[in-house]
Amino acid sequence: MAESSPEPPARQPVRVKAPSIRDVARLAGVSHQTVSRVLNNHPSIRSETKARVQKVMDDLQYRPNRAARVLATSRSRIIGVITAASSQYGPASSLQAIEQAAREKGYFVNTVNVDGSDRESLERGLNHLLDQSVEGLIVIAPQVLAFHMFAELKVSLPFVTLQSTGSNDEQALSVDQISGARRATRHLIEQGHRMIVHVAGPQDWFEAEARAQGFALEMAAAGLVAPAPVLGDWTALSGAALGRTLARQRAAVPPAERFTAIFSANDQMALGLIHGLAIEGVSVPGDVSIVGFDDMPEARFFLPPLTTIRQDFAELGRRSIALLLGDLDEESPEAGAIVPDLIVRGSTAPPRG
Repeated sequence: MAESSPEPPARQPVRVKAPSIRDVARLAGVSHQTVSRVLNNHPSIRSETKARVQKVMDDLQYRPNRAARVLATSRSRIIGVITAASSQYGPASSLQAIEQAAREKGYFVNTVNVDGSDRESLERGLNHLLDQSVEGLIVIAPQVLAFHMFAELKVSLPFVTLQSTGSNDEQALSVDQISGARRATRHLIEQGHRMIVHVAGPQDWFEAEARAQGFALEMAAAGLVAPAPVLGDWTALSGAALGRTLARQRAAVPPAERFTAIFSANDQMALGLIHGLAIEGVSVPGDVSIVGFDDMPEARFFLPPLTTIRQDFAELGRRSIALLLGDLDEESPEAGAIVPDLIVRGSTAPPRG
């Protein structure tokens, strides 16, 4: 019986070696140190050299080994962001601006969302970022409890906190929410309104507290009585419910005692207020003027277009990174609170009669 021929050995998969930094250097005709400088955007590299090295990297589909770079240089080029409110427009816009500013400086951003009322959640988020070898932290924790919990943690890295009002803390960046609220209230007063309602955000938020404070200060400065804030939850849904309630209360008192203007602590609640008032037959700005806060992109498309306070989130992101890198790279950080601007549109007008 003829012997069967042996089966050919199984073909082993061919492993293609990923291109290395030395492969890039050889094909580009430069040293591997020069390739490293290109990867790190070193200012000493000539534009022609950078373009040649970049072309070789693109042709080879070279991707730097980030873990190896961290071990070799102790630089991850990663900034960690802890946020406890990324679903809200203001914090979400702050995060987007920070990411853009970081990219422009050659950094990446690693973000963790935490529960602003849970210390364990905050600690887990912080430990996760530390495990990623982040070089610094930015903390977006607008709730009072979340901010105080972070302040109690021992953080060895450079960090910046976003706060709503001025602070003597060199690691705090602030937007002057009080000034913005005063400008919104002053605009209504200058138009002739004397009975003004403030629809506030949740009182465990720095921004809500500061905007309510600014409203009260400006009313007092004009010799007017500031009624107690009406509390919402930042959403248009809460604004709509409050709009209907306020409209009914307004209808139940004599015309001389009716409020003629509302300062809303954010644009979403202002949108709901316009809707709720309209359902009850109260027109904006014919019967009641409304000012919002934030200048969300849709604010100019409200009906009527919303007068509001604009926060410069791009500037906020730029200053956040500049302040943080002032610790990291010994650059001069920028200080001083960012002052919001008043944007006047169709939702405000002098009171009737």
